[in-house]
Amino acid sequence: MKKAIHFLKNLIGHIKTIRRHKKLVRKHCFACGLYWQGLVHDLSKYSFAELVPSIRYYQGYRSPYTYQKEIMQYSDGWLHHKGRNKHHYEYWYDTRNHVYQPIDMPLCYIIESVCDRLAACKNYEKERYTNQSAYAYFHRSNDAQNMTAYTSQKFYEYLSCIKNDGEQKAFDKMKQDMKTYGKYYIPTKK
Repeated sequence: MKKAIHFLKNLIGHIKTIRRHKKLVRKHCFACGLYWQGLVHDLSKYSFAELVPSIRYYQGYRSPYTYQKEIMQYSDGWLHHKGRNKHHYEYWYDTRNHVYQPIDMPLCYIIESVCDRLAACKNYEKERYTNQSAYAYFHRSNDAQNMTAYTSQKFYEYLSCIKNDGEQKAFDKMKQDMKTYGKYYIPTKK
């Protein structure tokens, strides 16, 4: 009985967290002009492969994937999630010259990822959230070292804009960049 109550409590808490997160990402994506991506963002979180481990490792103040990684050294939910959601830089890895390495993310997925990071920081930090939160998290995570130079530069550019000038200026800049370069822009290699 105790396990069933614990499971239900985690299920309800996790579903609420997903819904809050998706609502924030949708709002941010819409502000950038990414309407479809805002609507379909993170739908895989409702799949059996992601939902079950997320409920099991739910804590409410951070990603269940992080907690599962601490315990098991990996997260099966995260492995499923990053392989199906193009807004995660980990999705954008491939072999080139027999070496597994990052490839440039298209602009619209970088922007969706920035929206995702903002929403995650707001969701988990709650009243402690500031415009510096997503930039600080990105900097602490060292994610940039696992991205191409172009992808990490765009992350820093947009997160710095949020930190220094606020969300609306950053959203306007992202929207303008997509108009200028195209939604699926990737710099050409010379």
